Amino acid sequence: MTKLYGLIGKKLSHSFSPAYFDDKFKKLGLDAEYRLFELDDISKFPELLKKYPDLKGLNVTVPFKIEVLPFLNELDEIARQTGSVNTIQIKIKNGKAVLKGFNTDVFGFEQTLFPLIENRKGIKAMILGTGGSAAAVAFILDKLGIEFISISRNPVHPKQINYSEITKEILEDYKLIIQTTPLGMFPQVQNSPPISYDLLGKNHILYDLIYNPSETLFMKQGKQNGALGINGLQMLEIQAEASWKIWNK
Repeated sequence: MTKLYGLIGKKLSHSFSPAYFDDKFKKLGLDAEYRLFELDDISKFPELLKKYPDLKGLNVTVPFKIEVLPFLNELDEIARQTGSVNTIQIKIKNGKAVLKGFNTDVFGFEQTLFPLIENRKGIKAMILGTGGSAAAVAFILDKLGIEFISISRNPVHPKQINYSEITKEILEDYKLIIQTTPLGMFPQVQNSPPISYDLLGKNHILYDLIYNPSETLFMKQGKQNGALGINGLQMLEIQAEASWKIWNK
């Protein structure tokens, strides 16, 4: 029987995950399939599970990394601490599906971030966005002792400010800027976060968690002013491998 895995999210035309996993299945000689499951609302999630009772595991992307939590039976410790899930392990116990949530984004982000900052002691970070991906980023920044602020269109926390409150002094002080929103993701490639790119320079690092396109407008505008830009493709690959290990425990 073909083993079924997949990705849930609202808009998934940008995703490289099926190609990544299908290539993996071929190399391993596995009878398995990875599908995209677009949901217009997380309330449709139980319906999906009923329709595909043979699902072995799922990845979760925007905007459901936090919204999916009430539908899970268990959380691993990192998922509990971040309050965000991007990987779901599905196991059958006593005839019923048991869903356990994990966050493999933290592994992917930490392993790709370290080479960028290992010689930048005292660097401060700015997180653009406050969703599920931002929660994983904040978890790692806390772990590494990196001071950070979060930028939100609707700030609700003392460590959050609005885009309109980003001053020249803040941009000079916070050299690592991590983009966790869908702004600029395929097919809306003409979008980018509203920050003053002309105030960036060679000491800035712009890390966009988006990987399609490979160079977002956010990265492009930063590079035009001398900043280093990196996309989220390597992070995707690392977190995908971590997901695979979880599904096959």
